[in-house]
Amino acid sequence: MKLPHRSWSIYTERPASSILYVQPADGLSMTIDDRDDAYLITHALAKDTLSRLRAVETEQVAFRKGLVKLGRICGYEIIDGAMETEYVPVETPLQETTGERVKGLDDVVIINVLRAATPFVEGLLKAFPRAKQGVISAGRDEEAGMNADGEFPITIDYVKLPEIRAGDTVIVADPMLATGSTMCAVLEHILVEADDYENLFVLSAVSAPEGLVRVGEAFEDADLLTVAIDDELDDDGFIVPGLGDAGDRAFRTA
Repeated sequence: MKLPHRSWSIYTERPASSILYVQPADGLSMTIDDRDDAYLITHALAKDTLSRLRAVETEQVAFRKGLVKLGRICGYEIIDGAMETEYVPVETPLQETTGERVKGLDDVVIINVLRAATPFVEGLLKAFPRAKQGVISAGRDEEAGMNADGEFPITIDYVKLPEIRAGDTVIVADPMLATGSTMCAVLEHILVEADDYENLFVLSAVSAPEGLVRVGEAFEDADLLTVAIDDELDDDGFIVPGLGDAGDRAFRTA
């Protein structure tokens, strides 16, 4: 795992149900946890937004706007937790001073796993407005069902990726990471195209433990980021408690 780049120490003595905070050297609490299988984004606004997304009474417009907002928050957390800064001279209206700028904002590639990730990516682009974008249309075969190993057959209908170069930060966004079958298929396609990169992030809103383990074991170089790690998968491969079908709720197709 490459994250975090900054000098953070981790509080490990805590009740099992409490939140673990990552603490930088200056004592300010940060909001990305290092869990064994993933990094957990614990920003208060991320948790608040996700709770609203989970609610069954949240209708389509509010749900879609919530995914956009959550994507923006996650983007800022990636910047704060994983990207370096540099000091630069700044001329104010009164005098010259020294400012601090984020490095690498022009070297970001965001991959949209269609379709549920579309509003999620819209939010990420507010944090990374100059990012190159790619899309992969991928979905699991629900009729075939989940096999004995907890995997689904995956169909990939469309792939359009930008050039991925050494030094790029690649963010693969899909709000739901359930069995991990779709994400593994997506990452296989990306890595065929990518000769090298600086960072590879798999970003989700809600993840199941089974999916995190599957993706983490198959792609050890990827950093898995999620806002919530839920309890389990049900017999149909859906995350419990989850938030329902993110694509259907965002696009009003159910």
